[in-house]
Amino acid sequence: MASALDRQIRPIYDALDTNSPKSALNSCTKLLKKNPNNVLVKALKSLALLRLQKVEECLFVLDQILPTKPTNDSVLTALMHVLRGLGRNKDVVTMFENAYKQEPANEDLAIQAATKMYKQFQDERYLYWSVMSAILQANDRSTPENLRKVLFQLAHRLITSGPSPPYNNTERFHLHLTVVRELQLWDEADKLLTSDVGKTNCATSLACEDLRRAIWQQRGLWTDNGEIAKERIVEKTDRNWLEFLAILDATFSSKPQEVPEKREECLSEVDRTRSFFQKISEKDGKRDRSGPLALLELEHRAREHGVSQDKTKLVNLMQEYFNSVGDKACCFEDLQPYISSLPADEHSQWTTFLQSLTLSTDDVNSLQQLINVYKFTRYSLTPEEQTSTAEESRGIQYLQKYFEGLPLGENLPSTELQPVDDLALLAGTAFVNAWSTSQDFKYLYEAVSVLEFALSKSKQCFQARVMLVRIYRLLGCSSLAMDHYRALNIKSVQQDTLSHFILSRASTFSSATNGDLTMLTETYEAAQIYNTNSTETADFIGRAFQAEKYSQIPEFIKFEDRLEQSLQRDIVRTEQAKMRWASEIPTTDAADMELIDFKVVLDRDHHDNRDFAILPNYQPRSSPSFEEQTRLFGKVEYQGWLWAFVHYYVEVLQQGSDLCDIVEEKLLVGDRRKPGPNDPVLKNAFSHLEEGVYKELTEDEKLMIDFIHALTSWLGPHHDHVRPGPAQVLAEASKLSQAKTGHALQGIELTPSENGVNKKDKEPPVVHESPSVVNEYFKQAGQRAHQANESDSITSLLHVAGLMVESFTLLYIDTLRFKSSTTIKIHKLGNLAQNCKTLRSDAHKVLREVSQTILKRAETEATAESRKAFATAVAGVKTSSIDDDYLLNIGKQVTESRKKALEGAGKGMTRVCSIYKNLL
Repeated sequence: MASALDRQIRPIYDALDTNSPKSALNSCTKLLKKNPNNVLVKALKSLALLRLQKVEECLFVLDQILPTKPTNDSVLTALMHVLRGLGRNKDVVTMFENAYKQEPANEDLAIQAATKMYKQFQDERYLYWSVMSAILQANDRSTPENLRKVLFQLAHRLITSGPSPPYNNTERFHLHLTVVRELQLWDEADKLLTSDVGKTNCATSLACEDLRRAIWQQRGLWTDNGEIAKERIVEKTDRNWLEFLAILDATFSSKPQEVPEKREECLSEVDRTRSFFQKISEKDGKRDRSGPLALLELEHRAREHGVSQDKTKLVNLMQEYFNSVGDKACCFEDLQPYISSLPADEHSQWTTFLQSLTLSTDDVNSLQQLINVYKFTRYSLTPEEQTSTAEESRGIQYLQKYFEGLPLGENLPSTELQPVDDLALLAGTAFVNAWSTSQDFKYLYEAVSVLEFALSKSKQCFQARVMLVRIYRLLGCSSLAMDHYRALNIKSVQQDTLSHFILSRASTFSSATNGDLTMLTETYEAAQIYNTNSTETADFIGRAFQAEKYSQIPEFIKFEDRLEQSLQRDIVRTEQAKMRWASEIPTTDAADMELIDFKVVLDRDHHDNRDFAILPNYQPRSSPSFEEQTRLFGKVEYQGWLWAFVHYYVEVLQQGSDLCDIVEEKLLVGDRRKPGPNDPVLKNAFSHLEEGVYKELTEDEKLMIDFIHALTSWLGPHHDHVRPGPAQVLAEASKLSQAKTGHALQGIELTPSENGVNKKDKEPPVVHESPSVVNEYFKQAGQRAHQANESDSITSLLHVAGLMVESFTLLYIDTLRFKSSTTIKIHKLGNLAQNCKTLRSDAHKVLREVSQTILKRAETEATAESRKAFATAVAGVKTSSIDDDYLLNIGKQVTESRKKALEGAGKGMTRVCSIYKNLL
């Protein structure tokens, strides 16, 4: 019976995992008819209701389950998702505490009650669970500073009072060291670290060794650290780069720049260290590059500290290093930091050395040396040498060498990279640099032609794919960019670190208004990691406790926090809202839920986890990086961009909603953070953030922000006056809850002070004409759309069009309250209502005109003429392999993708106009 029920529950989990809550809800309802008392199905039903934004029904089901104090792990997991989604984090703790009280012998529920378990089971493991819990509480940001020391002292007392010493176990030893370091008990630290067991623990555990190194650095024991590192390098043949850095830190610990009398001492120390590294380098030969790299870093630091005695030493070491490692792919990245520090005469010597080398593509090693020489030569180009014509010539030269070396990898399996891949990347970066200086799109066409060919020969070359994603977005080929992004097979946490490649300003390329949900679906897929984060990380933490891997627990918690507070998470969330609101007719319930979600964003202290370094950068040091050159509109969204858009959505949705702070407190059961004394007041948010925000916005986004700010400032007083009082809103909410669930809301009674003054006793605000910024916005946006239509770039046109649709939707939401004839009559708002109607009608007219402009532009794409123009533009990269047919095919893909993007935007705007035609 149980297995049959399990098979019936499985589809519910699948539906929830695939973002199909409606299907999950239907399955739960059917199962509950047969098994009305099944707590797990009820818990899953409450989760499905929450994801369908049916909060009242979700709360009703939740209130049936929590009083039963469930202990089943699956039930607790589902309820944890529900409670966290509602913001009821305190109830999560209470729920697990109640579960533990029901089953005190269940170790899975016992981490929060470890001390009690130690007393009950007399198992030392539970004692260290208590220690770990105290440390975690001390490190929590909400813990007062004066309490942190008390908690660490408590942890120390628990450790020292244990029946057996902690150093018998490396993880317990690490825990003890952590506490000692926080309390700065250095004598005890010395005793632990200098004991035989302590040395063994540090030698066998990287976590303990890292902690030892950190303690000695904190105490200034640089010399002792260096001596241990030398011992390990010589006796144990340890080539961990951290050991070499420890020696370097010890060498310059006297700080000769700050203490001149220490100069001679430092010079002697530098000579001894150089001799040591030289011996290691000679011993290792070409087997390991740590010794030569250490010699380079030693000379580099000697220059920084003013104790270098040979002006040509660094460049000579670089030449020796290249002669030894120049046929390895790592050579460029290893030497790049030192090239930047070379003065002009030494840089000239380095360039002469590179020019003296004999280059060939006869074998793989020679090919790699040629690639490194090209990278170094390119890195040193001056601005005068980077004209678009010169860069195109270099790109063609790199392409010629690419085809010369291509036969070297012809027998490699398809899963391997081609040895010549970096030459294709060099060609692509050269063409992009040519475009950056000239803004001629022919160079981007050449770049995609070369990179697409390289991918046909090396399917696993992910660098070429991420470059193509960036370039295709510049060209407006969003479907091609999406194809390459999905070919990367992004998974798990990469959705947080890499999704920005396709979802940065994703609403620009969205055709959701035309029914194409590709981009919108991608935002939901990218958000999956955040939905699973709390559950999976909690599971990892639980396993770490049980396996006594205490050194891993803080890292898991840090990981969870960085995902929970991820900047990319809320950027994706905002883009998702922008696309969804533009494609749906706004409803009051949806607006209220959106408002609550956006307010949660304002409570977060964001972490930026995005990975931009994955993009290869072979541009000259005197020019912007490839990442900077290929930024859409030259901008990256940071905290300012996010706050700007979140604040204007909150302002508009707050005005269009009947929710106020009192109503939210009564109806919403989440643990909202209370505003601090230094928090900006929401109504003044724009002025508070203006300086930082505007640096991250495009010109069209600035116009839109100004429009929304002027609109909300104009309508704000009228919304405040017309909005029903808290008592009326709560009564209506209770009535709706009664209709949906059969039960009225509880605990929503108001005190006289909460209900406030009757607004009918107040004089209504004076109705003013709409500000000029509001009146002129759509006209200005329409003009900018026509200007963008005259350029080669379609991304600017798509950007303007997307913002216009979004602005129109927000205008509709903010003026919706003043469409009601009853409201107009009671509050005498005839003039205001007419003004709002005129604004909507004028905006609707401009939207229709721009939609026709975009559709006409789409007709010029994917034609024989456009494909021929593409082939003509990229004639410079034509070879026997990249022939006319290949180039015409690439041109067909590019122009068809551009046409698809334009048609999606144009037809989407037309559809929006049709939907709202009778709602104006």
